Amino acid sequence: MTTVRKAVIPAAGLGIRFLPATKSQPKEMLTLVDKPAIQYVVEETVASGIKDIIIITGRGKRAIEDHFDHSVELDLYLERTGKKELLDEMERISHMADIHYIRQRHQHGLADAIACAKDHIGDEPFAVLLGDDIVVSKVPCIKQLIKTYNAHKGTSIVALERHDRSDIGRYGVIKGRKVADRTYKVQHMVEKPRPAKAPSNLAVVGRYILTPEVFDHIERLSPGVGGELQLTDALSRMAKKGKVYGYEYEGRRYDIGDKLDFIKANIELALDREDLGGRLRGYLERY
Repeated sequence: MTTVRKAVIPAAGLGIRFLPATKSQPKEMLTLVDKPAIQYVVEETVASGIKDIIIITGRGKRAIEDHFDHSVELDLYLERTGKKELLDEMERISHMADIHYIRQRHQHGLADAIACAKDHIGDEPFAVLLGDDIVVSKVPCIKQLIKTYNAHKGTSIVALERHDRSDIGRYGVIKGRKVADRTYKVQHMVEKPRPAKAPSNLAVVGRYILTPEVFDHIERLSPGVGGELQLTDALSRMAKKGKVYGYEYEGRRYDIGDKLDFIKANIELALDREDLGGRLRGYLERY
């Protein structure tokens, strides 16, 4: 049984980078081939041994709840028309996890969204997976972080990814000391630094294992970059006490809020599929 039993998926953002597509639908419901992005995130969570999931939503996000719920009319239609494989898939989606929904009433940032889950989390460590980050890997990214957490219990773990200096200003960035293969003891973190002032080229991406101590630090935060409560700032305070490690995960990540990454994700995920890969590869070669 996993040492981490609960997960929080923040999915309350407005999707500004993907307007106008996200004007009337959640960015997390944008489809990658034939599945909404957030389904990939939930499937990663379940594949990591976690089935108690809290999705932080906001106004206009009801489509997420509907997706993971039963659709009686659809189920009856699929049954009546003999589409058993599709019916089984719809059943799997609605039963894959125990999903709870909490609404973030005001857009005060990622740290505030995570704080919405405090009462449900209690005094347990928990995973956080951003709803617009898709990670494809042999071992689920969160499962990799859980293994690192088990080696450093009592500490929070952040997923790390190397970036060019020119790109580093889009992320939280760590200053840290390497202590094992792919593992760093984090000493300091900075949210969206200017490239010339970034403490390293190791960026924090949308996967975390957090200890409940993080809630105390979030409560004491003042607005940071963008006027929002930044999770990076809370974790930086914890890092100064030696309570944060980073793990350079194995896999490939897509930021589906970024238009180019979204297109890459659709192409590469389709190329990986038996039913589409060959035909798509042929088309791309001809094109």
